[in-house]
Amino acid sequence: MSEKKAEHQKVFDDQYDDEEVLYIFRKHPIVMRKALVFACLGPLIGVIPAAVKPSLGFGYFFGGLGLGFVLAFLIMLPAWIAWYYSIFIVTDQRLLQITQRGLFSRSVVDIGLSKIQSTNYEIKGIQATLLGFGTIVVQTYMGDMVVHEVYHPEKVIRNISTILKDQGIVAELLDPSEIADK
Repeated sequence: MSEKKAEHQKVFDDQYDDEEVLYIFRKHPIVMRKALVFACLGPLIGVIPAAVKPSLGFGYFFGGLGLGFVLAFLIMLPAWIAWYYSIFIVTDQRLLQITQRGLFSRSVVDIGLSKIQSTNYEIKGIQATLLGFGTIVVQTYMGDMVVHEVYHPEKVIRNISTILKDQGIVAELLDPSEIADK
């Protein structure tokens, strides 16, 4: 009998062959709020000619409304692309932050799991509390990775901490005098 070799499915382009994706998360959709407000102005702008001169008729009203919705879609599209394609991936080896800015700009931050010292989160304000988003801070030896407007930050931190624990990574607490000596 022939043995079937298990094919390792790649989730993202830069994934190593021996790397397993354990957790994927992204920011809260609230990050698109500014584009949504401007997009709501699209249909309003579209019906202005028919509102100013009602004798133009319903054809101008509905035509302008349709063009306004097209304008709203075009305003909203870059914000949605930036939100949808900006993701955070935790594998069994590293934590990746892939940030999409607009249509043609992408940045990637790659942190080895062994470099993570601690993980924290903060939910601040009534809007964040009601809508369930906050800020997470991943402290590493090289600096802090701060991610704002993460959906359910307490669940994200719990999952990351569980992954770190399962991988056998325990954050060391250094004495301030040891840090000064290094």
